[in-house]
Amino acid sequence: MPEMKVDILRCKGCYLCIQACPKKCIEKSDEFSKTGYYPAKDSMEGCCIACQSCARICPDLAIKVYK
Repeated sequence: MPEMKVDILRCKGCYLCIQACPKKCIEKSDEFSKTGYYPAKDSMEGCCIACQSCARICPDLAIKVYK
């Protein structure tokens, strides 16, 4: 099953990934990271289709997609 992982220490909360996801599988986290941002997170398990749109648009290279 495809899976999207966000490195919360790299994510600066630009949320370009949320806009890029065709399935709307990404949302803003409710918790601060240690770096002081609300990182993006996977909103629903099993939603990701491994299109990698989120990983390609992330300016901080904070997203990895696994097939």
